[in-house]
Amino acid sequence: MDITLTSLETEHSALLKAKIAAQIASQGGWLPFSRYMEMALYEPGMGYYSAGAHKLGAGGDFTTAPELSPLFGAAICSTLLPVLEGLQEKGLPAQILEFGAGTGKLATSILTRLNDLGFNLDRYNIIEISPNLAQRQQEKIGDTIQQLTLHTPCNWLAELPENFKGVILANEVIDGIPCDTIIYQNGFWYWYGVGLEDDKFIWKIGAPVEQALLSESLLTGNFSEGYITELHASANAWMRQIAKHLDTGLFLTFDYGFPESEYYHPQRLEDTLMAHHRHHAIQDPFHLPGLCDLTTHVGWSQIARSALAENVDDVYLTNQAAYLLDAGIGDIALEIGDPSDPETFLPISNSLQKLLSEAEMGELFKAFAFSKNLESLLPGYTLEDLPGLRGRNRL
Repeated sequence: MDITLTSLETEHSALLKAKIAAQIASQGGWLPFSRYMEMALYEPGMGYYSAGAHKLGAGGDFTTAPELSPLFGAAICSTLLPVLEGLQEKGLPAQILEFGAGTGKLATSILTRLNDLGFNLDRYNIIEISPNLAQRQQEKIGDTIQQLTLHTPCNWLAELPENFKGVILANEVIDGIPCDTIIYQNGFWYWYGVGLEDDKFIWKIGAPVEQALLSESLLTGNFSEGYITELHASANAWMRQIAKHLDTGLFLTFDYGFPESEYYHPQRLEDTLMAHHRHHAIQDPFHLPGLCDLTTHVGWSQIARSALAENVDDVYLTNQAAYLLDAGIGDIALEIGDPSDPETFLPISNSLQKLLSEAEMGELFKAFAFSKNLESLLPGYTLEDLPGLRGRNRL
């Protein structure tokens, strides 16, 4: 793969690489992969999400569902609206908090759809760690609010408020939370971290993994020699914090991943780590640190257990296609486009195909949700009564 870099990009990556190498040396020649991933993505002023760079969309490194079509955000509103109305009827703030709002397209799609449905949102909150993306969000959402003459304030927060009442959204956030890698050898699991050899980052085996950190599937499964997978302590801790801070309402996230039976399947011999640069998928996670996005598939079973540990009412998991179809994305497409006019409807049809197709985002991407004290907002409802969340739970 030939990727031509500018001199500034080359220098940027080299500086971050030197900083990571110094960290490896200071740790005796071995660094947990989670620390490498944290520096590659979030090192202040140098990491992929901390430095200014064009990340999303056709000219960036990857494209998310909200970037593909406003239909994605419009369909989500089918789930959100009953919850927001219930909050409003109880005299509580009808508000949304979005983690990692990208370019702001999901927020603008939701604000537009709710406005079309005649619902006035009290406020839209965003937590964004990338200064570059936060600036783009402010510009795009500000333009939308002005065009629609909305009175909805949009706030950028530094942290999740305690006892939050409302809806919390996260689209492709969990996959970017640093994970650790482990390897199976001689009947034991070992940490699989990062070393340095001939000025190149290499995989290097560390100490045995403490058994208390391993799930039942990893302790009892029949794994082959050299089997590599991930542990997601930080993602699970993040999920517990979300569940703990949500007092009343709904959490909804979309991301790619598997339940535990698939994630730790004996035939899945390699880890799920992937780098992304200019719409190229790169297997080597050490490629161009600071310039590449690094992601890992989400382990949904442990994410669900983490939420349940904080006494949420219910959890739900299904694939993205099933969720969007139940949320009425097809009907919404017919609202905004005329199938008899190929020129205008073909782009809508193409985006639907990417969102729903098993070969694209439809199966690998999942919708995960949990509710907390929702019955007080929607008497007689359970999580699976909400549009988009009705159907078979795949956990």
